Amino acid sequence: MKALTSLTDPVYVEPKNFSRYEKFWLNYLTDKRDLPFIHLLTAIHILVIPVAVLLYTPVLDGWYWWLAYIPYFYVSQMYFKGRFGLMLHCISHRKLFKKGYTWVYNYIIWIVCPFFGHTPETYFVHHMAMHHVENNMPDDASSTLAYKRDSLGGFLKYVGRFLLLGFVDTFMYLFNRKRKKLYLRLTYGEMAFYLFCVGMCFVNLKATLFIFIIPFVFARVVMMLGNWAQHSFIDKKDPDNNFTSAINCINTKYNKMCWNDGYHTVHHLRPAMHYTEIPGEFLKLKDEFAAKKSLIFDGIHYLHIFVWLMTKRYDKLADHLVNIDNTFSSKEEAIALMKERTKKIILS
Repeated sequence: MKALTSLTDPVYVEPKNFSRYEKFWLNYLTDKRDLPFIHLLTAIHILVIPVAVLLYTPVLDGWYWWLAYIPYFYVSQMYFKGRFGLMLHCISHRKLFKKGYTWVYNYIIWIVCPFFGHTPETYFVHHMAMHHVENNMPDDASSTLAYKRDSLGGFLKYVGRFLLLGFVDTFMYLFNRKRKKLYLRLTYGEMAFYLFCVGMCFVNLKATLFIFIIPFVFARVVMMLGNWAQHSFIDKKDPDNNFTSAINCINTKYNKMCWNDGYHTVHHLRPAMHYTEIPGEFLKLKDEFAAKKSLIFDGIHYLHIFVWLMTKRYDKLADHLVNIDNTFSSKEEAIALMKERTKKIILS
């Protein structure tokens, strides 16, 4: 196990100067700390979208098409996917643009999102109107409670159900609560994406399959894998407690790439907090984390946690567990607690 030392995750540092390009966007941004999102979106419009359009044209054929697509897939679905997806997470919780410029946000949601497998409006509606309301409890369509969370079979059932019924479950959740505006947003976004893909198949079947349909499936699997890891360790005595139903991953490269997304417990406690403030908030809460035996991992991220859970390498997880103020008397105690918190929970 590890001691809690200094944090290396990103916090805001005011630059000495802003470029002309940055000054232009500062006129429209709600928060200057979100300039990295503009740089990300700029890179996407240079490196991803033009290549996707090119792949639809007859300019590339045969092996030349694949020679262009393989690096495209890496750049869009490996390099940028996490960065973009977690940017989408941030701008769902906090408005990116000032009043009067929400059309730019809508452009991101309706035009840019599909290149990364996100159907328009779905992420916002599912995440904001259900996940944060239900907090991984049974009414949450992405709840992990009812699964054995160190079981590959359990995960396959979980992700399979979400792929098949995630939209229906989310729609019914909102419909039953008379959240008409939200379930219509959800439906319009999902149906528009499906119809768009059908139409584009008649333009170029191969390009549509590899640019939109496969990334759509990939995105939903990746999101469910992340949610599974974030909500794998749950205290069955108090499953609605943010301190013991989510985890924090600190001092990891993932936080630098994905806007401090590793601090999932802090995020559930302070969902509207800007990502650059989260490490400081974590330090303020460290005594409460210790008192409630919250699970904090140092130097690893959700993929490590997922793989080690599936292979039941609790010893490796314990090696990266942060032991604040000797919360755990031994590695064996920590492993026993982690095993207990991955058991299936059925609420009566």
